[in-house]
Amino acid sequence: MDLPVMPPVQPMLAKSAAAIPPGMQYEAKWDGFRAVVFRDGEEIELGSRSGKPLTRYFPELVAALRERVPERCVLDGEIVIARDGRLDFDALLERIHPAESRVRHLAKVTPASFVAFDLLALEEESLMPVPQRARREALTKALRATAPPVFLAPATDDFDVARAWFEHFEGAGLDGIVAKPPDLPYRPGERAMVKVKHERTADCVVAGLRLHKSGPVVGSLLLGLYDEAGRLQHVGVCASFPMARRRALMAELEPLRMASAAGHPWERWTSEEAQAADRLPGGPSRWTGKKDLSWIPLRPERVVEVAYDHMQGDRFRHTAQFRRWRPDREPEQCTYAQLEEPVRYDLAEVLGA
Repeated sequence: MDLPVMPPVQPMLAKSAAAIPPGMQYEAKWDGFRAVVFRDGEEIELGSRSGKPLTRYFPELVAALRERVPERCVLDGEIVIARDGRLDFDALLERIHPAESRVRHLAKVTPASFVAFDLLALEEESLMPVPQRARREALTKALRATAPPVFLAPATDDFDVARAWFEHFEGAGLDGIVAKPPDLPYRPGERAMVKVKHERTADCVVAGLRLHKSGPVVGSLLLGLYDEAGRLQHVGVCASFPMARRRALMAELEPLRMASAAGHPWERWTSEEAQAADRLPGGPSRWTGKKDLSWIPLRPERVVEVAYDHMQGDRFRHTAQFRRWRPDREPEQCTYAQLEEPVRYDLAEVLGA
């Protein structure tokens, strides 16, 4: 492979903002695996955000890219999987499997798509120093004849259209808007763009904690919600505390600490059978390897209000943010019924925008 931009390349990133800024180019924020595609004739490599190759996990995309993108190019985009008209991140996670036979099977059962939103190189020219506006024009021209499963990401300069996308596209599994300054060159690894994500709040039961890597202070709080059958399901974690707050939380939660998980709603968390039946704090898997997943059980008596962006199935897609304790709430009131569901929106409508 001999391209003007060679792997690995760290993708350009975005910093969070509370509102959509004016005067930008706007795109939907995709919920998949960020990937940089390098194509030099028959050679194709899919690079992840960390720089590690994803190529072997998506053979169907490699074949499609050979047919649908220029012979010599570098594209920035997102690998996604759609089910029933919306993005399915869990199905995407299943694709990272060590067994070649499993990879081939899943490529047929849950085929992936690639959504391109930037062009880093074309033929003999690096476009990384070129302004965003010009890169978008070149990308649109380069992919004018593309077809599924390779897509050109919708983009607009219209602020009102961007606000409408922010409201509607979430129903298809997307999680916000990315705003790009029109004159911005491509800056690998820098948070030079802006992302605006949805934020909602939920009251959750604090049913456990994990220690911080630095020592005996809170690393994360384990959150639970009651389902219709009255079972406490593990829905995610709350983290990102200043060190002083981690120490204070440890002391504050000490009275709720249980000597063991016996009698706790998640006492069977190490059982594969129990893990398959309910949402429990994760056991060892190919994702976690030898990582220490032990946790300290707490009596499920405290309620916390957390902020979250969106759900992936029956759990928080990302780490939730601590907002405040809710002493006025009873743990039994923390149910899935409180969660706001976005109006369904067909992913095909997003890709055709």
